[in-house]
Amino acid sequence: MGPLPKSWENWYRPAVMADEAPLAASPPPRPRAAAWPRLAGSSAAMQRLEQAIARVGGYECSVLISGETGCGKEEVARAIHIAGSRSRGPFVAVNCGGVVATLAESLLFGHVRGAFTGADEAASGAFRAAHGGTLFLDEVGEMPLDLQPKLLRALQQREVAPVGSNVPVAVDVQVVAATNRDLPAEVTAGRFREDLLYRLNTVHLTVPPLRERADEIPYFIAHFARWYAERFEMPQWMPEPGVMDRLVRHPWPGNVRELAQLVQRIYIFGDRIDEVIDESLRPPRIAAGRAEASSAAGPAAATADPVLPVCNLVELRKIAVRQALRESGGRMAEAAAILGVSRNTMTKIAGEACPDRAARQGLRRPGVKPR
Repeated sequence: MGPLPKSWENWYRPAVMADEAPLAASPPPRPRAAAWPRLAGSSAAMQRLEQAIARVGGYECSVLISGETGCGKEEVARAIHIAGSRSRGPFVAVNCGGVVATLAESLLFGHVRGAFTGADEAASGAFRAAHGGTLFLDEVGEMPLDLQPKLLRALQQREVAPVGSNVPVAVDVQVVAATNRDLPAEVTAGRFREDLLYRLNTVHLTVPPLRERADEIPYFIAHFARWYAERFEMPQWMPEPGVMDRLVRHPWPGNVRELAQLVQRIYIFGDRIDEVIDESLRPPRIAAGRAEASSAAGPAAATADPVLPVCNLVELRKIAVRQALRESGGRMAEAAAILGVSRNTMTKIAGEACPDRAARQGLRRPGVKPR
């Protein structure tokens, strides 16, 4: 990426003049809106995504949204809901990754009274709660395998059978699913049903990671700075050009969510802005080096683990692959040496971590069958 453009300054509408008092600590603010308004990106990729959202909203088909953790998949799902005829209906979100397997069926399809121990009252379930609206299945790749055929049937028949009942109930919902996993690879590994993938994947939308649209980072910073300034009743933070350049060049493994959290921390610790930024942008390998250097301090310090950007192993591997490719300048052989894998393995995992790169080079992602 080249030098930081000066145009980023035009995205700011400061709440105070630059020569007024700097950001400082203040009493806890009164409660405000719990979430910031959605901000559509300005890059060509995000503009194409916005056009797809507007089109998909009018057809009520099932949609699969893929993208890394924190890139805004639920925001895209909500935008699809608002863009369509179901906008007046409910939007119900279910985190499939946080569902206990034994209760997942009841959560989705409901249950009758007495269906199992503790079922003192009947429950409608997410499908019936979303009737007439949109059901958002977040992290659908983590859904228990034994529940997947029941979800498939609900999608095909447009009806659900509550736990403890043999009487199906008709439902009218648009299903939007999201995942940060490579579902074709999950199908190959036997962890996800192929027929369910095709049923969910009527339309596939991809949310690009923040590092692939770095020119939008100042835009997002201005957006979050304005929002938190209003929420916390504090002067709006405006980063110096050198700080902005660091923020633009940071890879942001946690994407937009990580960026928003950094801005929030700056408002909370306004008297230690430089310290907050330095700590937030410190790469994990530096933290690991500190842990190793502190081994002389005692056994507890020697066993300290580095702070990882995410805990999902699939995402960690993708991050490692992309970092190796950056450090090698895109040279596959050197990246393979950095990761300690063979060239063939590097080609495979690079296709999983960087599908756009694989497509440009004419490679097919593993597990994707030709149509």
